[in-house]
Formats: sequence, C-alpha cells, structure tokens
Amino acid sequence: MTPEQAAHETRTPVLILPSKFMFDDATLARGAELGFNGFDFYVAGRGGALGDVPADVVVAAFVFFGPDAVTDAWERSAPIMPRRDAAREFSKCAHSWADKHLADDVDWARLAFLTGKITETAPVAGAPVFAGWRDLPEPSSPKALAVHRLNALRELRGGMHGAAVLTVGLTPPEAVSVLTPQLVTMLGWEEPAADADALKDRWQLAESRTDRMVGKHYARLTETERDEFVALLQAAGE
Repeated sequence: MTPEQAAHETRTPVLILPSKFMFDDATLARGAELGFNGFDFYVAGRGGALGDVPADVVVAAFVFFGPDAVTDAWERSAPIMPRRDAAREFSKCAHSWADKHLADDVDWARLAFLTGKITETAPVAGAPVFAGWRDLPEPSSPKALAVHRLNALRELRGGMHGAAVLTVGLTPPEAVSVLTPQLVTMLGWEEPAADADALKDRWQLAESRTDRMVGKHYARLTETERDEFVALLQAAGE
C-alpha cells in the first residue's frame, strides 16, 4: 500500500476515533467542574494547545468553525485558567476516555508506536494545533497513548485539509456543506448550507490533495507497517 493510499484508507478512523472524547459526558462534566460553559471547554482545550494567543489565531487554526463562535468562547475562557492548562486538562479527558471506552482486543501499544513514527518528526508547517498538541505530556497507558497520538495525527491531517480546501477555492462553510450540511450552523456559521452538488468536484480535489500531503508523513512507515497501521485502525474503529 502506498503512503497516499494509506492516508486515504485511514481518513475516517483518524478523524472520528480520537474525537469521541471531545463531547463525551465525562469531558463536558470535567469542563463544567473547571468552570467552563459547554463549548468553551472544547475551544479552550483544543485551542489551548496554541497557548494564550489572540482569538484570531485560534480562528485561523480552527478553519472550519465560524469566527464569532470561536472568538466568543475563547474570550469567555480567559478568566478561568491559562489556555495551556486547559489543553492539558482536555488531553487528560482524552486519556481517561480511552482507558474507559476502548476495547481490549486491539494492540493499542503497537498502534501508538506506529502513530508516533508518523507524528514525532512531522513538519509542523500549516498545522499549528498539531504542533501544540504534540508538545503536551504523553500518558503511559497504551490505550491513552494511542488516542493521544491519534489526535495529534488528526490535527495534522486537519491542518493539511484546511489548506487544501482553501487552495481549491472553497470557503470553510462550503466544504462543511458537502458531507455534513447539518453541521454548518452548529459550527457557528450564519449562512445556510450551500448546494453540495455544485461543490463536490472541488471538495474531492481537496480530499485528494489532503491524502497526498498526509501521505508524505505516512512514508515514514515501511510498506508492511503501513498495511499493519491501516488494519489496526480499521479494527479500532469497529
């Protein structure tokens, strides 16, 4: 399997598996315990990987979220705690979720190792949240470590995809409209979902460019390791 093929085959589990903790009940409860209001913990926790930066920096990094929604949540989070502390708390929620919810019949230690080979030396250009998340403390348990590193890979792919979408001339809400039109307003955009049929060709071009860019990082794995990585992720996502 080529690096680009592996990037394509693992797209869905890389996007979905490590994100499951983000709006889990336990994560929301921990956010409330710390003093955050709902969505604010997501913004402060994920964006907090960047540190205490101006709101526009977080807006730039999130790409697919409406600027006003991100800015409002970011500003509300300022009095609660330093944003890097929020990111550490957010990552701990990921670790706890993994240990509680992941199945025992997947070799999580091996998956964590292979993911680490992809992410540990990947260039950070164009993926600022990936850069910040990769610098957070890693957990010791195999399940938690696998999810921690998979979320780093998720942020790496997200940065590449954001760039690819913009290069094909799509706006972020247009890109969201193609597969998940119901999320346009949920992500904070005021305009309604766009006509997906008119955008699919450009969106697919952006996806292909994303696979190509991410595939360069998968090239750090041998062909045998890529096959193994794909199989492990597919098993993990079942």
